[in-house]
Amino acid sequence: MPTVLAAEATSSTARTLTIILFLVFVAVTLAITVWASRQTKTATDFYAGGRSFSGFQNGMAIGGDYMSAASFLGIAGIIALNGYDGFLYSIGFLVAWLVALLLVAELLRNSGRYTMADVLAFRMRQKPVRTAAAVSTITVSIFYLLAQMVGAGALVALLLGIKPGTTFMGMDAGAAKIATIVLVGALMIIYVTIGGMKGTTYVQIVKAFLLMTGALVMTILVLSVFKFNLSSLLGDAAQSSGKGEAFLEPGLRYGVEVANNATQTFYNKMDLLSLGIALVLGTAGLPHILIRFYTVPTARAARKSVLWAIGIIGTFYLFTLALGFGAAALVGSEAITAQDKAGNTAAPQLAQELGRRFLGGETGGATLLAIIAAVAFATILAVVAGLTLASSSSLAHDFYANVVKDGKASERQEVNVARISALAIGAIAILLSIFAQNLNVAFLVALAFAVAASGNLPAILYSLFWKRFNTSGATWAIYGGLISAVVLVFFSPVVSGSATAMFSKSDWQWFPLNNPGLISIPFGFFCGWLGTIISKERDDAKYAELEVRSLTGSGAH
Repeated sequence: MPTVLAAEATSSTARTLTIILFLVFVAVTLAITVWASRQTKTATDFYAGGRSFSGFQNGMAIGGDYMSAASFLGIAGIIALNGYDGFLYSIGFLVAWLVALLLVAELLRNSGRYTMADVLAFRMRQKPVRTAAAVSTITVSIFYLLAQMVGAGALVALLLGIKPGTTFMGMDAGAAKIATIVLVGALMIIYVTIGGMKGTTYVQIVKAFLLMTGALVMTILVLSVFKFNLSSLLGDAAQSSGKGEAFLEPGLRYGVEVANNATQTFYNKMDLLSLGIALVLGTAGLPHILIRFYTVPTARAARKSVLWAIGIIGTFYLFTLALGFGAAALVGSEAITAQDKAGNTAAPQLAQELGRRFLGGETGGATLLAIIAAVAFATILAVVAGLTLASSSSLAHDFYANVVKDGKASERQEVNVARISALAIGAIAILLSIFAQNLNVAFLVALAFAVAASGNLPAILYSLFWKRFNTSGATWAIYGGLISAVVLVFFSPVVSGSATAMFSKSDWQWFPLNNPGLISIPFGFFCGWLGTIISKERDDAKYAELEVRSLTGSGAH
């Protein structure tokens, strides 16, 4: 079905309305942040929101943290361009919560105070373990931050009608995206430095409500176009995609079989397996998700919050089916890729098309586009705030307070360092995001999942369940998994050697897989085992104490 390019149809009405809605959201969330800052008096308030949130509130906040630009923009885009294979992300992200619920949520909440390093370092030497945990937390957070910033840049280019060869206020598409990345980075720094965990949590709750409402409305409108007939929706999507029945079958993007090239076919199959492992195991190692378990008062509330989160997130990922296939059917892959090669603008472009159909012409399209775009901005701002808080908390609490100051830093000093860290981490994320603008945001998040599952997850699971585990094992697991994942990504087609790479004009890649999880995750577990058995350090009494804490919560806080 032919569709006028979203960039060409975007009117001044859409721009004005979008800017107004965006400013309203920013004003409301900044007001929440300032209010929260007045309630933030101690380190517990800054890091864990005073442990004052209910299971439902924290479940909403987890959903707000987890349903990122990758979920809303990236997954819808991948499904719109690749059909069946794109839904792999939705399934992987959702199934990952079962691992988090069954293996780490309650035990981690009972055992620690503010960060995952509180658990890892409990029965080990503080300095090496906390240093490794801080390095890992910052690395994973920056990978994840890249995805959000790239999504923000793509979104603004769509809203302002900017595409290659056009300008807005003297800025071309590239300059406008960079300006947006800087703006989002500045706002996230403000949220974290002023509001801490309380402010960030309330922003995430508001954002989760807006995102679920927006996705629900779009899903109902898409289904109503096809008279709630899923077969018609899928058939039209396949036809408009230009790929026919292959659009509804596996193998279009992942696990592709290449004729007369058995080696490349094997690599494609392994890449699919690697992606699946990274998605399923990654959540349980994500630092910005793990610290959310510390914001509730009891282990029961932690379990309840995860159950609420699974319900909210699971429902949302069902909506992504309608959004992705709806975009393929109603917008078309050509219009989507003309605006953004990676497909990151498929959902907003779908909103514009639905607005035209149901709200009356171009003005209706501009109105719904503006509303959904504002929701997407809310999504990005809430997630980047959570990520920045996780990494700055780890740098301040783990590295500064317990490594540099030997546990003798005052709460005021610790919180001040966390605020300064947020500024530095935000600046690094802004800089790196400028180079990653050609990558799909869901794909970038999958890399963050792989890094988290390679470095953090082995150390967490060994620490909670292996009596023999020690300091050497923890540092080997974190550094081994982390370094192997980052090195393999650096030498993969993601960074160089392909048209969509971060550095597309260079070629130093030798690792054939796009996702390193298949190699780096087992390597992280292996390093943890090897580091443990070559060291004689062992403290069974401390492990017994950790076990009691993890199961009962006794003496944990």
